[in-house]
Amino acid sequence: MPGSPDYIVQVQPLSFVGDQAMMTHDEYLATRRFPALDGVRAVAALLVVVFHYGGPTWTRTNGWIGVHLFFVLSGYLITTLALREEARNGRLSLTDFYIRRAFRILPVYYVVMGVVVVFAYFRGMGLRQSGIVATLPWNVVFLGEYHFMPLYGHSWTLGVEQKFYLVWPLLAFGLGALSFVKRLSLSVGLVAVMLALIPFVQYAGAYSPILIGCTLAIVLHHGKGFAALRVFTRPAVGLLVAATLVTVQIMFKEITAFLHDDGGSITGTGYVLLVALLVPSLVTGRGPLAWTLSLRPMRFVGERSYSLYLVQAVASMAVAGAIPRFATRGTLTAVAVAIVALLAADLLYRWVEVPMIDAGRRIIARRRAKKANPAAEPALATV
Repeated sequence: MPGSPDYIVQVQPLSFVGDQAMMTHDEYLATRRFPALDGVRAVAALLVVVFHYGGPTWTRTNGWIGVHLFFVLSGYLITTLALREEARNGRLSLTDFYIRRAFRILPVYYVVMGVVVVFAYFRGMGLRQSGIVATLPWNVVFLGEYHFMPLYGHSWTLGVEQKFYLVWPLLAFGLGALSFVKRLSLSVGLVAVMLALIPFVQYAGAYSPILIGCTLAIVLHHGKGFAALRVFTRPAVGLLVAATLVTVQIMFKEITAFLHDDGGSITGTGYVLLVALLVPSLVTGRGPLAWTLSLRPMRFVGERSYSLYLVQAVASMAVAGAIPRFATRGTLTAVAVAIVALLAADLLYRWVEVPMIDAGRRIIARRRAKKANPAAEPALATV
């Protein structure tokens, strides 16, 4: 699924701290890693796998909604990192931002796309007959949401996110440091526009969860905004929000029917707002929910969730080919697909994701060093 930013060092220890020890704004700004959000990404990825391969037993989980979890986190983390870089340096380097995004998103995306093409060829699917040849150019340029590629159709979310990555930093940071009110007005205004366009523009509704995540980041970064939402950093409040979130997820169809919400845009927006309100309790690293989501197995899956999301369809075909009974959707099929996809994702994470992220960091470090000492010339090689 959508790749998340690289958030680096954990400052606050994980603990079961009581409600009286709410996080301060300074502590929030000093925290550079949010392990519990890796756990949320793990849940989101597994929900999507269950939705695709779990069959009717898991219908009530509405696993498709896991995509919305990814979207909210992407908007929140991207904007939080940008705001903190701006606070440190006075501005966001758009060049560095795009280098980080390119090395984080593109390598695995194209590697898995290549795996899909090769796998389909050797499975005898027929690249032209299956539609892969026709849809490949669209997916190469991240327009897959308009032309679904066999075994890679779920990557439409990356098309949405890539457009967000291209446009949002230009609007929110490209014109220099905006005031809190102006930046908040921009994000809220864009959320309203996207929601209004849902009946008329395809995928407009996919951008509102990302922008709600951006709005959350803007609010929490500002002292008064953080104070307004500080009650949501309480572990007990986080548990209440999580319980409401799960209820909405399980009862999604019933709620949409009760509200006469054709298409589920109102219920879906309410769900996304609940996700946003859950985040403050998770970034503190305190309480049983944050502790559970920060456990090593959850972080392991969360760190590999992007590759897991991308490779799931190939994993399902491989599992079904090896064990025919897994060609039918069901609980065991979903478990088998999740395990095989996670094993493949681990290889992609170790061999592609991490090396490419490190390569992007080295390029940025060289750029910054050159800017810091522009007069320095490389030493001449001696014979």
